[in-house]
Amino acid sequence: MTDLHLGLAGVGRIGAMHARTLVETPGVGRVTLTDVDAARAREVGAQVGAEAVVDVAALLAAGVDGLVVATGTAQHPELIRAGVEAGVPVLCEKPVAPDVALSLPVLDLIARHRGVVRIGHQRRYDRGYREARRAHAAGELGWLHSIRATTCDVVPPPIAFLATSGGLFRDCSVHDVDVIRWITGREVVEVYARGSNNGDPAIGEVGDVDSALAVCTLDDGTLAVVTASRCNGAGHDVRLELQGSRGSLVVGLDERSALRSAEPGVVFPGGTPHTTFAERFADAYRAEIAAFAGLVRGEPDELCTPEDAVAASKVADAAQESLRTGAPVRVG
Repeated sequence: MTDLHLGLAGVGRIGAMHARTLVETPGVGRVTLTDVDAARAREVGAQVGAEAVVDVAALLAAGVDGLVVATGTAQHPELIRAGVEAGVPVLCEKPVAPDVALSLPVLDLIARHRGVVRIGHQRRYDRGYREARRAHAAGELGWLHSIRATTCDVVPPPIAFLATSGGLFRDCSVHDVDVIRWITGREVVEVYARGSNNGDPAIGEVGDVDSALAVCTLDDGTLAVVTASRCNGAGHDVRLELQGSRGSLVVGLDERSALRSAEPGVVFPGGTPHTTFAERFADAYRAEIAAFAGLVRGEPDELCTPEDAVAASKVADAAQESLRTGAPVRVG
């Protein structure tokens, strides 16, 4: 195949980043993009050297070889459908749909059309998470007795976003759930969640929390604790701790970790913490887009399947339900 022509729907915060990455990806010769905000699409297109068109129909009519979807969650089902029905591979940012119930018809559509669809869980292409998966698979850690995963943003997103995000577990912790499943090969069977909101009262007014914790029981009895916060002033903090009978491993522990030691004389970590997810996972996003370009060319990939994404969303849905009721919830 000659240089690829890839399309991009949505050029908001993450979409604009994808636009630049797509243009810079080896083997991609042309990028066409669109957004409901036509002026924004033209602006981003001019910045990165991509063509802007009026809508997704025009984008697909331009003859793209693959479609990247980076719009709001509510538009994901219809754009996945458009790409599948046009016969082009699709990479859609997580999740498949706002909740599991709305995701299931999309899975059916993909299966009926034998569509090629992947969901953007970029941590699968982060070097630390990939090493954790390798080490666990090789038996270097022994059997796992404890898993701790955390994702903390520096400041909350806009309240308008939180009002439609589906909640902290669906919007944020679903990434942790995906890598726990991916690394361990186990399913989460029960979730018990708690949350708090000691920051901006407006977050509570739209039905969300700014900090939360979920105790997840895996199908082999292993316990995983997933924590998240919108208000981590020390920096963007994303870590995964795997503790096993033979060894322990931490993803995200380096010079830029957003923490400091209380022990006298210890100066590690000494670097400047990350401030955003885009900065923390810049290399992973580039690798993910490169993997999608390879998929379009017919190469094998390790991108997240729609089925895996929905499995993680089931756990996030259960966590949101547990947060609402205060009781443990089985993952059905």
